[in-house]
Amino acid sequence: MKKIAIWAALGLLVTVFTLPAAAMEYSFGGYWRTRGYANRNFTGYDKDKINDQAGKDARITLIDTRSRLFFTAAVNENLKFVNGFEMNATWGDGSMPIVGDDGKTVVGKGKNYGGIGADGSTFEIKHSYADYNLGPMNFKVGVQPAVLARGLLFDDDFAGAVVSFEGEGVSVPVTWMRAFDIDRINKRDVNYFVISPSFSAGESLKVNPFGMYVYSDNARGWSETSDYDKMDMYYAGLNIDASLGMASLWLTGIYQGGSADLASDTNRSVDFAAYLGAAGAKVDFGPADVHGQFFYATGQDPDEKDKTNFWVPAGQSYYWSEIMGYGIFDTQVSAGSPGDQIGNIMAANLGTTIRPTESLEIALDAWYAKLAEDKDIAGAAVEDELGWEANVRITYTLVKGLNLDVVGAYLFAGDGVYKGPDDADPYEIGSQLSLSF
Repeated sequence: MKKIAIWAALGLLVTVFTLPAAAMEYSFGGYWRTRGYANRNFTGYDKDKINDQAGKDARITLIDTRSRLFFTAAVNENLKFVNGFEMNATWGDGSMPIVGDDGKTVVGKGKNYGGIGADGSTFEIKHSYADYNLGPMNFKVGVQPAVLARGLLFDDDFAGAVVSFEGEGVSVPVTWMRAFDIDRINKRDVNYFVISPSFSAGESLKVNPFGMYVYSDNARGWSETSDYDKMDMYYAGLNIDASLGMASLWLTGIYQGGSADLASDTNRSVDFAAYLGAAGAKVDFGPADVHGQFFYATGQDPDEKDKTNFWVPAGQSYYWSEIMGYGIFDTQVSAGSPGDQIGNIMAANLGTTIRPTESLEIALDAWYAKLAEDKDIAGAAVEDELGWEANVRITYTLVKGLNLDVVGAYLFAGDGVYKGPDDADPYEIGSQLSLSF
């Protein structure tokens, strides 16, 4: 199936390129990065003092490369054909696992173009969609990217359609995402329906109320919803962005509600009642700024029958700190942290970005994070402090369009990361070379 998709995409490209040159315009773009980094003690203890395989596996030292190519064919002023392609490689890794239909079981190995004799491929079609206008309405149909609530709700690629009305100072997109579909045993599918209008008052204020409805007749076997059958879940929220001269402010609030039937017990269901709040601010003084942010997402209250832990079945991705929340090196996060899946956590940040020259930027950030709940589902006490994290990122423009990043991060780990003998603080160091055009 994958080969058919690749050949179909290549066929479309050949067709496009053979059309008369006067009939359309083309635009190309791309992104490339190569990074090398080392992560240590992300389990919270010194693996050299404890003979534990999980600790050994958590030690990462690698170099990898990512290439993205974007191609758009503008057939006319009302029709575009948009494509994105991605290739990934880990240097020296001559094979990659082939995963079975269950999405977990490794059934074999395939070639990775990062190995010696780099003739394998990890090529994938990232985006492929038609973008066209019918009067004041715009339509995008196919595999495409979307960001909702800054990634606190959704930041990923999806298969589906977006219909939007674009007017002066107002945009009203309505989105359908086919999040899951499988027919081999029982009909199972999950759909997202989203409306996310935005209203602007010049460049100083933007207000974006939004809602997302997640529906499925049978959600078993999908993401965290493996024990859910029929699902009716919704998210309602608001984004506000304000700019006041040298200062800027943003706010996001999301409420999660609805219900789902349990697949393991057809006589039981759960109700969702969770929320997330986030805010950030920046004051720019020219050669330097001061910035900060805060977010809180509810966890599971053991005294509540409702599901109070804020979660998104799939698509949520919000990067924050380097060690606890992914970052420029996004292979793993420290133990106990939800990473970019923001739920059951409270975190705060304060930092500054200094620009000594046009080509040099230095970002210094401090983070503190803890779990929102200090009890587990049974009501037993758990350690909730994840700790204090210090991040340093130096970005230097080697030539226009080509940047070098040098990153260091250290987590003064709390007991929520690990509480036991031979504890050790997680740290990370690495660099990245990147370009875009």
